[in-house]
Order: sequence, then C-alpha cells, then structure tokens
Amino acid sequence: MPDDDLSRFCCQDPACEHYGARDAGNLSVCGRFGKHKHIRLLYCRACKARFSERKGTALFRSGLAPETALSVLRHLAEGNGVRQTERLTGVHRDTVMRLARLAGRHARDAHDELVAFSPRDS
Repeated sequence: MPDDDLSRFCCQDPACEHYGARDAGNLSVCGRFGKHKHIRLLYCRACKARFSERKGTALFRSGLAPETALSVLRHLAEGNGVRQTERLTGVHRDTVMRLARLAGRHARDAHDELVAFSPRDS
C-alpha cells in the first residue's frame, strides 16, 4: 500500500474532532516500525495523536506478517484445527489461538456496530 493512500484510516483518539472520520485529510505517515519496518505510524494533525495503522484491527500488536496472519485465518475459516493450522503455516499453536481469539472479537465487534446502525424493516 503506498504511503499516500490513507483514505481507509481515521483518527483513533475519541477526543479528536476527526475521530472515526475516514479520508478527512488529517492523517500523515510519521514513521515505520516492526521487524521489517512494514507497519506505518500515523499522525493526526488535528489532535497530534500517533497510532499504528493496525490499531483497531485483529493484527494490532501482532508480530506476524499480514500474509502469514491471513494464511492462519484462512486455514481456520476452512475448518482446519489449531494443530493442523500450526503444521500448515509454521506458526506456533499458541499464536494461532491468540490470533483466532482476536479475530473473533474483532468480527463480533464489527458485526455489533454494523447491526446497531442497520435500518429497521418496514
């Protein structure tokens, strides 16, 4: 993803006037971190907060590469067990379980938020 495409992101500080507003023009990349410097550190010009581009996602504070994490989640979604996923991806079973729990919580929270704002049936 190019550095200039920040349209999918929003400020993560609830006190900010741009909190939750995507593509508001208030974000910039102020650094990179991670083992391979592949995770962007975002800066909000409105409230001066800094946060990871992964904050608010199932991959927040995960050291796994995005491709590896997605591979783990795909194997679990296909019905593979934790140990089978461990063998297929080379990721330790404790990490597989942790990622599965995080992704499950994230999916539940996203579902609850989307359903809470869905229109009522007529």
